[in-house]
Amino acid sequence: MTDQIKNDEIDLLDLFRRMGRGIANFFKAIWKGLLYSILFLIKNWLPLLISVIAGVAVSYLLKYSLGPTYRSEMILRTNAAPSSEMVDYMNRLHLWTLEKNYTALSEALSVDRNEVTKLKDVKAVFMLDLNKDDIPEMADYKGVYNPKDTTVSLMTDQMAVMVETADNKLFPLIKEGLLRYVNSDSLLQRRNRVRLQQYKEIFGRIDYDISQLDSLQKVKYFEETRNRMPAVGGQIVFLQEQKTQLLHDDIYNLYTRKQSYESQQILYNDIVTVLKDFTIPDKPVTRMLFYGIYIIPASVIIAIIILLIRRFGNSLKDIYNRV
Repeated sequence: MTDQIKNDEIDLLDLFRRMGRGIANFFKAIWKGLLYSILFLIKNWLPLLISVIAGVAVSYLLKYSLGPTYRSEMILRTNAAPSSEMVDYMNRLHLWTLEKNYTALSEALSVDRNEVTKLKDVKAVFMLDLNKDDIPEMADYKGVYNPKDTTVSLMTDQMAVMVETADNKLFPLIKEGLLRYVNSDSLLQRRNRVRLQQYKEIFGRIDYDISQLDSLQKVKYFEETRNRMPAVGGQIVFLQEQKTQLLHDDIYNLYTRKQSYESQQILYNDIVTVLKDFTIPDKPVTRMLFYGIYIIPASVIIAIIILLIRRFGNSLKDIYNRV
C-alpha cells in the first residue's frame, strides 16, 4: 500500500514537471518568435518603409482621383406606413445610386440631373431599440439586427436615411427631394388620409363618451341627493354611498387620450416627419486616413509575404515537390 502511494506521488511530480517544461517551452517559443520578428523587421526595414510610402501614395492618389465624399444622416418618423415598408420604399433610391441611374433619381427626387450626378448614395436603415424602452439607440447601418435576439427590437415608426454626396451644399436640396419622393406616392397619400380620418372618428367617439359620462355623473348626483333623508335633530343620513368622484377620473382619462391623439394629428400629419435633419459636414469622410487605414496595412502585409517567399522560397519548392 505504501509503495503504491509512493508511485502515485512520483507520477504526480512527474506530471507537474512535464507541465512546467511545457509552459516554459511555450514562453520560450513566444520569445523566440518575437525576437525573430523584430530582427526580421530590422533587417528588412528598407523594403517595409518603401511599402508604407507606397501605401501612403496610393491613399493620396485615391483621395484625389475619387474626389471628396460628404456623409450625413436624417431620421424620419414614419406616420402612414410601418418602417419596414418605408425602408424598402426608400432603398429604391439606393439601388438607383448603385446602378448610377441618374435619370430615375432625377425624376424621383425632382432634382436637376446635373445635381443628382453628385449624389453617391442614399440608404435607409432601421432604428434599433437596445434597451426595450421605445427609445432608439442606434441606426442599423451594419445590419447587426438579428430577429432571434429578443434583447433588441426594431422601431416600427422610425428610420434613418444616410446620404453621401460629392458636394456638401447639396444636402438641403436632397432633403426636399426625399420628402417630395415620399409625399408623391399615391398609395401612401391615401393611407395617410385614412389615418387622419380615423383620428377624426376617434375624436367624435371620445367626445360622445365624455358627454355620456358627464350626463351619467349628473344623474348619479341627482340620485345621491334624492337618497339623502332628514333625520331627528335636522341631521342628514346617507342611505346609499355613491362613488361620483370616480367618474371625474374617467372623464379626465378620456380628455388625456384625446389630447394625445390631437398632438399626434397636429405634429405628425404628413406621411413622414423629420425628427433629425441633415447636418452639413465641413470635412469629407474620404480623407487620406479613410483609405490609409486599409491600404497601408495591406501594402505592408504584401511586402512581408514577398520577403518571406524570397527568404524561404527554396524550402517551399522542396515541400511542394515532395507533395
